[in-house]
Amino acid sequence: MRRPPAIEAYGGGGFRVAEQRHQGSILILDDRVGPWPVASLAELTPVHFDAVLAVGPAVVEFVLLGLGPAMAPPPRAVREALAAARVGLEVMDTPSAVRLYNVMAQEGRRVAAALIAV
Repeated sequence: MRRPPAIEAYGGGGFRVAEQRHQGSILILDDRVGPWPVASLAELTPVHFDAVLAVGPAVVEFVLLGLGPAMAPPPRAVREALAAARVGLEVMDTPSAVRLYNVMAQEGRRVAAALIAV
């Protein structure tokens, strides 16, 4: 595993990660950043975590789920799918998730970030 990328900025409907602008929501898994087709909590399903579930706890200890500007519980099906795969889930607003992700990635933790753009 290579070093996880740092999130340098967020807002304006996207993120800057490792000096690259990403418009829209993103998923950071291991050292890869990609688009994540979720614009709101209402859209969220277990399918949106297929990449995380595919690698499992050997690569991802837990997912930081940033839900945009506010916090709410994710759908039960999402919580159950990740729990069944033995992958933890931490839910918070996107700004908090960005800050925590950067700290944990710097520490070398096995963390993924699923972030809804603000």
